[in-house]
Amino acid sequence: MRRTRQLAPGLQKPQSVWFAPSCTRGSLCLALFCLGWAVIIAPAAARGSFPDAGPLFDDFSLTLASGHRTEAAGPFFFSEQKETQQSWGIPPLFSSTRDPAMESTEFDFLYPVMTYDRYGDQYRWQLFQVLSFAGGPTQRETARDRFTIFPLYFQQRSTEPSQNYTAVVPFYGHLKNRLFRDEIFFVMWPLYSQTRKRDVVTDNYLVPIFSLRHGDGLRGWQVWPLVGNEHKDVTTQTNGFNDVKTIGGHDSFFALWPLFLNDRAEIGTTNAAWLQASLPAYSLLRSPERDSTTVIWPFFNHVVDREKKYREWDVPWPLIVFARGEGKHTTRVWPFYSQAHNATQESEFYLWPIYKYNREHSAPLDRRRARICFFLYSDLREKNTETEAVHRRVDFLPFYTFRRDLNGNSRLQVLAPLEPFLPANKSVERNYSPLWSVWRSEKNPRAGATSQSLLWNLYRREATPAAKKCSLLFGLFQYQSSLEGNRLRLFYIPLGGAKPFAPGDAHPAPAKTEQ
Repeated sequence: MRRTRQLAPGLQKPQSVWFAPSCTRGSLCLALFCLGWAVIIAPAAARGSFPDAGPLFDDFSLTLASGHRTEAAGPFFFSEQKETQQSWGIPPLFSSTRDPAMESTEFDFLYPVMTYDRYGDQYRWQLFQVLSFAGGPTQRETARDRFTIFPLYFQQRSTEPSQNYTAVVPFYGHLKNRLFRDEIFFVMWPLYSQTRKRDVVTDNYLVPIFSLRHGDGLRGWQVWPLVGNEHKDVTTQTNGFNDVKTIGGHDSFFALWPLFLNDRAEIGTTNAAWLQASLPAYSLLRSPERDSTTVIWPFFNHVVDREKKYREWDVPWPLIVFARGEGKHTTRVWPFYSQAHNATQESEFYLWPIYKYNREHSAPLDRRRARICFFLYSDLREKNTETEAVHRRVDFLPFYTFRRDLNGNSRLQVLAPLEPFLPANKSVERNYSPLWSVWRSEKNPRAGATSQSLLWNLYRREATPAAKKCSLLFGLFQYQSSLEGNRLRLFYIPLGGAKPFAPGDAHPAPAKTEQ
């Protein structure tokens, strides 16, 4: 006879004690989710209208502009139609924005790893800011295309053959309008290169040791840092109004740079200047508009600026500065204290960089910015003194960012670890801001519209002059009031005697925005 092993009561088949009820609960939740999807979301999707089930899914009208936005899976999907602009994305993986009216397209993949931008016929595609394609027509060319593997390979092809070039660094190449020069030619760089900036051509051998320069009335040479000399004649130039302008000449010489320098600039003009220096021993500048004397640079410096009407003492520059006059008034003892101002600008700091303040006031712009510890806190105000309209942006890293435009539209975002560093970066706003913006509040005073969102629409409230709407906990609680009456749903079940509010009902039309 086969003997059956008996287990102690507390040890008999423990799997059946906990596993089966757990499976039952999991299956029930899955069944309820599938049922909710089948009964609520799928029919709404088929009709082209969607329920409020944030953060699972939500579709709502924009507060600050005309259009609507769809968000799903919390911060990981959005689709937006704003005026003529269409955007969608899966943050932080990628995003796409198109505006047919502006003929523009923007695409980001793991920004800033790869980006593509097009405006009209102009385009640029880049990978890691190393590999890039760019091109489009110009005023003189019907097409111009660039390909770059920075800093090794540069190529341009154009319908104007004279604009074509190819460069393979460091072996051989020819560039045009790149790297801050009109033209660059090199062979086995740094053995030889030739650059051109306007009319000045520089031939370099063993860059930057030996060079020859020539241009319009200009010639010079140097064996750096041993000795160098350059001379330019006084020349003239005629502008587009046929006015003749005098271009000052100069004479420059150095020996054992920077131990001895002697320059004469603006020769032939009303402000001919002479500079002689042997750093760090002394430096002298003399001209009709400005005199400067420095002894044991940068410790003792005295400036008399007759053009801007001020005198300045630096001991040493830029740590301790005192300037007095109409053009400049400065008192600075760095890093403890500084105050400086002139007719259009103000600047001050205390215990730099603890607190810093800057102001520019040149009608109609009045711009003020206060900062604490660089980007930790920043308050920027820009006012149009003619219309009294004010643009404001406040950043408190990493807690929040707030902005209000000249029309009075405002937006508050709680948690902003990148936005203070890149305040005008649309790609950061599209690809990263949705991930951490746990609270969003927007207000449009002209339309009388407001909205608030917590935890990616887990709680969302919208209000316009015509209606109010509130949704909570995946849409399990929904309330709406409008001219048609009040509507309330709990667990998607309509309550009360008013007209039922189906989850797929369209949102009430927002109030018209004032033009």
